[in-house]
Amino acid sequence: MKEERSLSLLQLMVNEGLVPSPEEEENRKTFIEKLKQIVVAWVKRVAWQRPLPKQDIAVSSATLLTYGSYGLGVHGSESDIDALCVGPYFATMVDDFFIVLYNMLKSRPEVSEIYCVKDVKVPLMRFVFDGILIDLPFVQLKVLVVPENLDILNPVFLRDIDETGWKSLSRVLANTQICRLVPDLKKFQSMLRCVKFWAKRRGVYGNLNGFLGGIHLAILAAFVCQCDPFVGLSALISHFFKKFAFWPWPRPVELQDETLHPTLNPTETRLYMPIRLPFSSYEYCHSNITKSTFYKIRTEFLRGHNLTKDLLKFDFDWHNVLEPFPYTKKYAWFLKIFLSASKQDELGDWVGWIKSRFCCLLFKLEEVQGLCDPNPTEYIDVNIADPHVIFYWGLQAGKTNAIDIKSVKDVFWRNISTGYQGPFGKIELSIVKASQVPKSAQFDTLSQKRKKACWKMMDYHQRRIPIYLQHVPQYIVGYVSTNGDPEYPSAGV
Repeated sequence: MKEERSLSLLQLMVNEGLVPSPEEEENRKTFIEKLKQIVVAWVKRVAWQRPLPKQDIAVSSATLLTYGSYGLGVHGSESDIDALCVGPYFATMVDDFFIVLYNMLKSRPEVSEIYCVKDVKVPLMRFVFDGILIDLPFVQLKVLVVPENLDILNPVFLRDIDETGWKSLSRVLANTQICRLVPDLKKFQSMLRCVKFWAKRRGVYGNLNGFLGGIHLAILAAFVCQCDPFVGLSALISHFFKKFAFWPWPRPVELQDETLHPTLNPTETRLYMPIRLPFSSYEYCHSNITKSTFYKIRTEFLRGHNLTKDLLKFDFDWHNVLEPFPYTKKYAWFLKIFLSASKQDELGDWVGWIKSRFCCLLFKLEEVQGLCDPNPTEYIDVNIADPHVIFYWGLQAGKTNAIDIKSVKDVFWRNISTGYQGPFGKIELSIVKASQVPKSAQFDTLSQKRKKACWKMMDYHQRRIPIYLQHVPQYIVGYVSTNGDPEYPSAGV
C-alpha cells in the first residue's frame, strides 16, 4: 500500500508537468555540451592572447558546472539552467569573461537576449541559448588545466579564490555536497520535487517573502533522506512533515558529514530556522524568515504531518496534502499592495525592487499588527489599464481596525526610496476585506485544476518569456505569454 502511495505521488508530479520528458532531458544535455564547447574554444582564444608557452596553450582548458534545480536534477520542462563557467588562472572576469566570451556568445545564431549583470554580489551573463534561459557566473581557479569532470570538492582547486568567485562557487559546492551525502539520489530528487511543489501550493516558498527557498528545502529533504535511508518515497514525505513539525528550533539542521566538524555560530542560531550549508562548518543559509512566516511554516509542517501520518487510510489522497492555501477563507482582512508603472518595461524593475524590500514591510506590520501572511502570489487585474501587479497579504484577525496604515506607509517608503536607480513607479497600501478580493483571484481549495492564481488565466502550455528585474537582476518578476496578451504577465514565482 505504501508503494502504491509512492507511485500515485510520482504520477501526480508527472501530471502537473513537474517532470521533464526523456526528449527534453536529452535536449538539455545537448545544450550543455554545446555551451561547454564554446567555453573551451573561448579559453583557447584567451590563451593565445597571453604570452604563454605553446605547451601550456595546448593543455589549457575550462568547463561548466551546473547548479540550482538543474544541478540537483529536480528541474521542470520550462526551468532555466544555472551554470558556472570555471576558468584557469589567466582568464579574467572583466576582460576575458565579460568581453571576449560575451562577444563569442553574442555572435552565435542560437544565442539571443544576452546581457551582462555586473553590479551584483554574483556577477553573471544572462542569455537565451536554443530557447532556454541561462544564468552564467564565472570563477577563476589558480590552475592551468580545469578538468572537464572537475571535482570541485578537491581542496587543490579551492586555493586563493577571491570573495566574488567564492560566492559563485558556493552554489555549486552546496549542490555537490547534497548529492554526495544523500544515500539514494533518485529518491531524494523525487522527494524534493514533491516538497517544492507542496511549498509553492501552500504559500511557504520564496525567500523574498520570508519563506523557504530552494536551498533550504533541498537541505531539509536531504536531512530526512539521511535519517531514513531505507524507506520509500511516500514514507519520506510523511517523515519530512513529522520531523520538522516537531523540530526544536532554533536548533540548526545539519547534514551528517564525517569530513566536517560543525561549530556553533551564535549569530546564525538566533535565526528562527537556522540551516547549515553542507560544505561549511560554520556558514548557514541566508534567511529572511520572520515571526509571522515562521509561524506559518510550522503550521504547514504540522498540517502536512496530520494528513500524512497514516498513509494506509482508505481515503488517503495526495491532493488533500497539496491543495492550494485558501487565503480568502483563512483571513477576513488583507493588506493590498498595489504597484504600478507608467510603462510595461519599467514595471518589472519596480516590482522586483519592492519585493527585495518586503522584509522591512513585514517587520513593520508585525510591530503594529501581529502576525501577517505575505502571500507570494502576484495578481494582475485586467480591468486596470496601467501596467501593475497586486499582492494580498493576510492579516491577523482582531487587530486590523487598529492598524496605523500611514505609519506603515511612511516607514516602508523611506526604506524603498533609497538605493533604487530606475524610474520610480507608484505604490499604494490599503486594508481590504476578503470580500473585496476579486473572486477570480481567490484560491479555491476544492479546485485541483488551478495551478497558479491570476485574474487573467493563461494557457500554461504556451511558451512564456520571463521578466527579470534590471536593477536587481537576480529576481524574476513574472512571465509574458509569447502568443497571448503581452501586456499582462501571469502569476510570478
